[in-house]
Amino acid sequence: MIREDDFQERRKHIANLSDKELYDRFWEMTAQVVDPLLELGRKNTTPSVERAVLLRMGVSSLDTQKIVEGAMDRGLMGHGTGNILYKVSKAKNISIRETSEAMARGEYWDDAVAMFKEGK
Repeated sequence: MIREDDFQERRKHIANLSDKELYDRFWEMTAQVVDPLLELGRKNTTPSVERAVLLRMGVSSLDTQKIVEGAMDRGLMGHGTGNILYKVSKAKNISIRETSEAMARGEYWDDAVAMFKEGK
């Protein structure tokens, strides 16, 4: 079976785009694919899933429950505990491990709430 080469025909609608326009189009189309998946994650996550994510990030099993509860208490579960941990870690310029230990002790939660209320 020989496949007919129709590449030139299929690319007509993008043939005249610059590299910058192609780049922008790629990311626009990627967002169209990924956004519904992110929305599903926001609406359908569970404490169990969030603890599993934290464990895979190297967070101590003892700390995962405290971090998940902290996120739930503050209405941040929809943002994902791994995402919260990562963004706080970057903002504080400390490791994921240090951030997780601090958040399990109750630190940095005000920063996390402010960060996600502002839409960062």
